[in-house]
Amino acid sequence: WRSLRTGDAVYAELARRWMKAAGVLFAVGAVSGTVLSFEMGTLWPGFMDTYGQVFGAAFALEGIAFFIEAIFMGVYLYGWDRLSPRAHFVTGIPVVVAGLLSASFVVTVNSWMNQPRGFRLVDGEVTDVDPLAAMFNPATPVQAVHLILASLMVCGFVVASVYAVALLRDHRAGRVDRYHRLGFAIPFSLGAVCAPLQVLVGDWAVRFVHDNQPIKFAAMEGVEHTEAGVPFRFAVFEIPNALSFMTTFDAHATLRGLDSFPAEVHPPAEVVRFSFEIMIAIGMGLLGLAAWWAVSWWLRR
Repeated sequence: WRSLRTGDAVYAELARRWMKAAGVLFAVGAVSGTVLSFEMGTLWPGFMDTYGQVFGAAFALEGIAFFIEAIFMGVYLYGWDRLSPRAHFVTGIPVVVAGLLSASFVVTVNSWMNQPRGFRLVDGEVTDVDPLAAMFNPATPVQAVHLILASLMVCGFVVASVYAVALLRDHRAGRVDRYHRLGFAIPFSLGAVCAPLQVLVGDWAVRFVHDNQPIKFAAMEGVEHTEAGVPFRFAVFEIPNALSFMTTFDAHATLRGLDSFPAEVHPPAEVVRFSFEIMIAIGMGLLGLAAWWAVSWWLRR
């Protein structure tokens, strides 16, 4: 789009190179996705046999979105010199839309496992299946948004890191390469814009878990005992009453701890807690990068 608007050949070169990399990644995804579909049946045959009819529609729709993405990616990859520039640009739009839909359909299955809907169990048999109710369960909105923002952040920051290395090399050599500057700025801007949005969505997700899966909340926040005015703990840091306030806007609210649940249903709390802290640390680090980018742009354009 920037190439069409400005006529700048650097944008066109970046687009060509990134699309080649995207084509390779897409091919890898197609192979790994095929393996995954077999794994669902071979590793969890009882689960799939009982509940596959409930969430199977999501996988079917994901397959349709995948094929749309594949068709238009092929047209885009091989249409550089065969289509007009604007027609070629338009063929890239379904790739983006289908990719986002594909990700959303897949995550509805994961969200369904957090909030099962769209069926009834009668004498151990699944009846009254409603695939739409299963797909659009209460966990779907927050998990889909969280996943898509995370995907865009990973893509943006990883691609930018390649050009960051090249920029450092150019800087040591005493030269400025516009190709590397644009190659860094475009994906980094995408990641930097998504980072603060992801913090807000992450807060939404934690509140959802608190309201709907309190034992998971207790594990990931390290709440061992039910108490009022729970502090926020992160690594060696502790802020009194902060977790109660962040969760309920009441600094003295009572939060359920792991001790209020039977021991046999406890998740592996240390693994959950450690993973959650790593996620927070990465998110805050990327948010700091986004803030640095904003200040740097404001001061130096």
